[in-house]
Amino acid sequence: MSTYSFKSIATLQTDLRSGNISAETLVKESLNSIAGKKHLNAFLEVFAESALQQAKAVDEKLKHNKAGKLAGVIVGLKDNICYKGHKVSASSKILEGFESLYSATVVERLLAEDAIIIGRLNCDEFAMGSSNENSAYGPVLNPLDEKRVPGGSSGGAAAAVAAHLCHVSLGSDTGGSIRQPASFTGTVGLKPTYGRVSRYGLIAYASSFDQIGPITHSVEDAALVLEVISGKDVHDNTSSSETVPAYSSLLKDDKKYKIACIKECIDAEGLDPEVKQNVLKQLENFKKAGHQVEMISFPYLEYLVPTYYVLTTAEASSNLSRFSGIHYGHRSKKGTDLESTYKKSRSEGFGAEVKRRIMLGTFVLSAGYYDAYYSKGQKVRRVVQEKTLALFKEFDCVVTPSTPGTAFEFGKNSADPIKMYLEDIFTVQANIAGVPAISVPSGKASNGLPTGIQLMCDYFQEAKLLNLAGKILSE
Repeated sequence: MSTYSFKSIATLQTDLRSGNISAETLVKESLNSIAGKKHLNAFLEVFAESALQQAKAVDEKLKHNKAGKLAGVIVGLKDNICYKGHKVSASSKILEGFESLYSATVVERLLAEDAIIIGRLNCDEFAMGSSNENSAYGPVLNPLDEKRVPGGSSGGAAAAVAAHLCHVSLGSDTGGSIRQPASFTGTVGLKPTYGRVSRYGLIAYASSFDQIGPITHSVEDAALVLEVISGKDVHDNTSSSETVPAYSSLLKDDKKYKIACIKECIDAEGLDPEVKQNVLKQLENFKKAGHQVEMISFPYLEYLVPTYYVLTTAEASSNLSRFSGIHYGHRSKKGTDLESTYKKSRSEGFGAEVKRRIMLGTFVLSAGYYDAYYSKGQKVRRVVQEKTLALFKEFDCVVTPSTPGTAFEFGKNSADPIKMYLEDIFTVQANIAGVPAISVPSGKASNGLPTGIQLMCDYFQEAKLLNLAGKILSE
């Protein structure tokens, strides 16, 4: 942001409470920054009016010492998270003009703690992609190198934080859609345990994989946002009633941990040697700090991406069947009867990648192929889940690279869906197993771009995950 230099939520709160800055000024500066970097295409829409109203209300609360934990924190929402009275489209033409009738639970919780929502962020259409090249509204540019992708599907969310257009953003992660763009933009991306954060108000891609999480500048900020958005929700039966710890006050633990690194990930074909070196260097740092580090084998790496795509496309074909052009969104003018209206509205409204995944999902669920693909995929998922959880009986944390390389150039993987799908090779394990994972910046490659390191922990061990992640940035 142009004038106020944002360092962390904690310092922002101090500055707001001491009167050094006002929430209204912060919003005005943010709006100016977004306008000045419009070419990045990170924001699809800016909620200027409601953001300024919210800022004035926050300033009043600050005067009376009644402001919440996130007072004045400017948040961008991935365009698949609903905010009442505001448009949401999942970056798809099929939802053109649709305005949400209610707010997602995460939005309600942010507003209850006096965060200010500044706008909706571009993403791969229906969160399907690893580069943000699949949006119906054009690609997002990586602010660190505008010739390169910001990652996906939460590319706008990561780019907006990296470019200082907002303090924090919320993304969704189905197979790495928070962590991969965080790695590509030098930000922190957290995917919580499945069920830790309510999915109510998230436009679904694959319901048994999706999780909402924060993209931030620091681990401390990620901890505080997670603390606010987590917890049981009556609107989401898959949300957990597990107690929500005060994550932000549990980051100073000096406990020594037992850390595993998956050998198959480090030796994976196609892993950039510089990414590998940065991970190995970080493991050495852990050892020097007194943590126990061990290389382990997890011989299921080659099964992760195929399993993920069989199961997620099956769920997508079911979830996306509701978008027909009949009740809301895009309706084809070429339809002559009900059937042709369905067909033409969906053909015109969905982009190529979404259509590819819907067809793939419909195929794996079809009568002749259900057992060969979907049923087998569920069995492999169970094996991966059990073997992953077995690791956490012996180790506190599992480390891998976040991505095979640094941010790639636009168009590099577009012609080959398989190559693009393999961008998720290190991140999908956490979603298949449902465990929490985080990507944090870990050095830079010789091209000047950041590399990320990924940490995974057992179910609901976000406190431990954040604690270790914090040590990566400081040690």
